[in-house]
Amino acid sequence: MSTDVLNPPQSLSFELSEDQQMIRDSVKDFAERYIAPDVKERDASKQFPHELVQKLAEQGLLGMVHEEKYNGGGVGHVSFCLMLEEIARWDASLALTVASHTSLASGHIALAGNDEQKKKYLSQLTTGEKLGAWCLTEPGSGSDASGMKTTAVKKGDKWILNGSKIFITQGSVGGIYVVLAKTDPTKGTKGISTFIVEREWDGVQPGGKMEKLGMNSSDTTEVYFEDVEIPAENLLGKEGYGFIDTMKVLDGGRIGIGALSVGIARGALEESLKYSRERKQFGSPIGDFQSIENKLANMATEIDAARFLVHRAAWLKDQGKPFTKEVSMAKLFSSELAVRAADEAIQIHGGYGYIKEYHVERFLRDAKLMTIGEGTSEVQRMIIARELKKEFGA
Repeated sequence: MSTDVLNPPQSLSFELSEDQQMIRDSVKDFAERYIAPDVKERDASKQFPHELVQKLAEQGLLGMVHEEKYNGGGVGHVSFCLMLEEIARWDASLALTVASHTSLASGHIALAGNDEQKKKYLSQLTTGEKLGAWCLTEPGSGSDASGMKTTAVKKGDKWILNGSKIFITQGSVGGIYVVLAKTDPTKGTKGISTFIVEREWDGVQPGGKMEKLGMNSSDTTEVYFEDVEIPAENLLGKEGYGFIDTMKVLDGGRIGIGALSVGIARGALEESLKYSRERKQFGSPIGDFQSIENKLANMATEIDAARFLVHRAAWLKDQGKPFTKEVSMAKLFSSELAVRAADEAIQIHGGYGYIKEYHVERFLRDAKLMTIGEGTSEVQRMIIARELKKEFGA
């Protein structure tokens, strides 16, 4: 008999720790009490929920993965995933706010910032004193970051920033921007650097709110920078390392997108279970029909699979191990599942699934972004294939 069977690895566990269970249960209770009741109204009004975000900040949910000395919670990314799933089960827009604020803007400062930058800026972000906005994408450059046009030119002890960014989450409500710009246009991606920019500085101008398919109460705008003077000490990380750090930030951010996707899919399943018990056709609940049972069974199975993929990537990150391939797998599978599950939920609800009285039509509108943001499904497949080739020496 194999020694692997006699001595199974002790690190493999499918059980949550007591702390993780407490975090999950407390956020679940918070979500049901404060997030669920008005989610349809927030979606309809398309207004950013400032008061609700502050409640999340008071609960310590805007910086839970960051170091305690910078006012963070100091917990691992598995706990972060549990928190995001519970929020996204009801309100994906709100979960997106938390995920982008924590993983992208705050995450980049936590990754590349020096102690002074973290004390000054990260400490404000983890407490929710200010929200963060991560500024990478431009009108002419999405997945191809080397095509960005925004520039930062060194003049004395300052950098002069010019350009514009698009699809920026927290673009008009953020107080601290993390901005990617070309500092040496001749070097391609090796000539990209990152800067911390304050909203109040002259030349910083958020654009109008963008009209979107879904994620309606998440703030998304363009941001314009015109001759913005940035102190030299606000260079984030090493000059020319912006793109390298960005790839690491995106890996971390995809953990959050995966957890958010699982939350949407779970919401679709739970709403479908509820409806299938209540809705009767031909004298029986539709949940007793085999065609509906098959849909529910497939959804539940895929949700468990997606959650395990996401938690594996989160665990690897917490252990300081490579996780690029694993997080791309998690993001790819869970994001496409969110769309499938929401679509199936509408089918189960029939005509009622198509109207806004029920939650499931919103789930489908919100889910689609998950297959696009922080690297499209096509990009994830490219990354997975690239990592596989490395492993097999191809």
